[in-house]
Amino acid sequence: MSRPSIAEVSALIADLAALRRNPHRTSAEYAALMSHKADLLERIAARTPGDVDAAEVARLARERADSLTSAN
Repeated sequence: MSRPSIAEVSALIADLAALRRNPHRTSAEYAALMSHKADLLERIAARTPGDVDAAEVARLARERADSLTSAN
């Protein structure tokens, strides 16, 4: 897995903010963004193998993203 960049994290935060401000967002758009967030968190956790908290946050994010994707 590639190392996440600050630019990627910044872009995700901007995308999250934009989606929150969009009253017409679809559940598919939200699910896609949550999947992207989970991917990024998994990459962060992979770069810090001893960090149990990072691994747990990534696992929970993936679970949530997968549940949103299967609901659509």
